[in-house]
Amino acid sequence: MELAYIPSPSSGVLYLGPVPLRGYAFCIIIGVFVAVWLGNKRWIARGGRAGTVADIAVWAVPFGLVGGRLYHVITDYQLYFSEGRDWVDAFKIWEGGLGIWGAIAFGALGAWIGCRRRGIPLPAYADTVAPGIAFAQAIGRWGNWFNQELYGRATDVPWAVEITSSSDGRVPGTYHPTFLYESLWCVGVALLVIWADRRFRLGHGRAFALYVAAYCVGRFWIEYMRVDEAHHVLGMRLNNWTAIVVFLLAVLYIVLSARKRPGREAVVEPGADDGAADGSGAGGTGEKDADKAAGKDAADAPAAREDDGAADAAQEDSKDGAGPAKKR
Repeated sequence: MELAYIPSPSSGVLYLGPVPLRGYAFCIIIGVFVAVWLGNKRWIARGGRAGTVADIAVWAVPFGLVGGRLYHVITDYQLYFSEGRDWVDAFKIWEGGLGIWGAIAFGALGAWIGCRRRGIPLPAYADTVAPGIAFAQAIGRWGNWFNQELYGRATDVPWAVEITSSSDGRVPGTYHPTFLYESLWCVGVALLVIWADRRFRLGHGRAFALYVAAYCVGRFWIEYMRVDEAHHVLGMRLNNWTAIVVFLLAVLYIVLSARKRPGREAVVEPGADDGAADGSGAGGTGEKDADKAAGKDAADAPAAREDDGAADAAQEDSKDGAGPAKKR
């Protein structure tokens, strides 16, 4: 008998009157808000305008959702197009099923479109939002808990997750909570990227590449623990091979980028400093105020010198005509 375990919710849907609130979708939405909020703070710190991250996210998020769903449906097509399945279920994203590889790839395409429209370098934007994406993944993984999916091998450890559903081939019991493992790993990845970015001033996409490489390391060993149906290639799950390839590409990018373009971008959003000067932008406000003060002092200097000259002349006249002044 298990002494302790993580209970699964009896239902992944809560009803607010006639409106269904699905736990999976709720986790995705919260994750997006956290990513945009943190990305906005980091973007402003880099010298960009407030709101730019959200404007580009309007492109990146929908593309990411479509890409994540496409990857899932293509790699698990048997769940939707095999005998006895309804292909309409492929569009029911709220029931779960987003592939992070497709989400990142298509999300990057959407971000590129948004950045191009704003004249912003995509690598700088990617570096800024990388930790937020990792935090969003950490939150989004709890959607799998609501759906009782993507768990690992059977176990009796105190932190095992209890599966009560028997639909879609599930066997009730206690299993490794791989959703929890990946959630905690993503939090660690986010903190790693934030630290490394501050310590080494990563630029030109290297912070984002570090996020990708670090995530792939965790995804590789977590994928080994999962028992859900998946395609295998040469004895390994497809996602394991994907993690290896993407990890190598990310590391290669970090090495080549550091050699070709060391340091980080001096300007991430053209014109942001001009907006800061009149209070409509972010970044560089203190420097602009200092420049204004310095200009005012320089303009007042000639007048001050003229006043000093007039005072000296009056003093000379006083000495010649009235003698020493009396002390009071």
